[in-house]
Amino acid sequence: MDPQHVRIPMHENVSMGKQPTVNVLCLDVTRCSKTLQFLLCTLGVFVLYLLYGYLQEFIFQIEGFKPFGWYLTLIQFGLYTIFGWIECTLSNTVRRVPFSVYALLAFLTLGTMGFSNSSLGYLNYPTQVIFKCCKLVPVMLGGILIQRKVFSKVDSAAACCMCIGLIAFILADSKVSPVFSLIGVFMISFALLCDAAIGNVQEKAIKQYGATNAEIVYYSYSIGFIYLFFIMLISGNLHSGFAFCREKPSVYFYAFLFSISGYLGIQIVLTLVRTCDALTAVTVTTCRKAVTIALSFILFDKPFTIRVPNC
Repeated sequence: MDPQHVRIPMHENVSMGKQPTVNVLCLDVTRCSKTLQFLLCTLGVFVLYLLYGYLQEFIFQIEGFKPFGWYLTLIQFGLYTIFGWIECTLSNTVRRVPFSVYALLAFLTLGTMGFSNSSLGYLNYPTQVIFKCCKLVPVMLGGILIQRKVFSKVDSAAACCMCIGLIAFILADSKVSPVFSLIGVFMISFALLCDAAIGNVQEKAIKQYGATNAEIVYYSYSIGFIYLFFIMLISGNLHSGFAFCREKPSVYFYAFLFSISGYLGIQIVLTLVRTCDALTAVTVTTCRKAVTIALSFILFDKPFTIRVPNC
């Protein structure tokens, strides 16, 4: 049998006396306590995704770039594929998860990142985050449907309170300076549905097959890149995006920084999924969004109000 297709569940490694290695980027934290592992991952998520959010909004502030969100996603997927291939080569990683699982992961990843990026062409940043902050609830529903998980009432109440609090935090701004489009709402809603499934599928793949972070990122994004490349080639959006960026090559530099911060952030999120679960990872990334919104007001010019919005 081809060794690349052999399933190696996590519990088999433990039964053989080999504790699964836990890395936060290049730092081996296997011997650290679960609490310290969680805190290090949380710190990494905040730092990298704050940079990621800043660069995302900055790129879409470039004059004329808003229609090219899918082209940015293509660049992002291409760079993630290169980074993943380098990491897999250096670590001698072999594929453990079936291609059918990666085909699904690639579709979900393309949906969540592509529609999220493109929605900024139709919605302002706070409005987009209003929707993204609500993904805790669908992620919990995905955990129930996909992994047959049972969440306590405390978990459910905490998720709902976090969503309500973050929505209220930025609702006033969306009323003062609304950029609202049904197309944008559709895009971010579809991204939210993909988000609800992707974390649970990743968690299941990690725990069932013992897949590494590098393997999941490389195969998910390389297959997703192929999907998107042919879709954009057929639709003609590939040529128009390339033509725009040829006139403003600085976009590629910012997209490179954007992709590096996102790639490293994904590695840490997958470590959170591995050591905790999908719900915990989404909770951390949702908390990070509150800080991202605050920095968005500070770093980018937009109206601000202390008015309490009417419900």
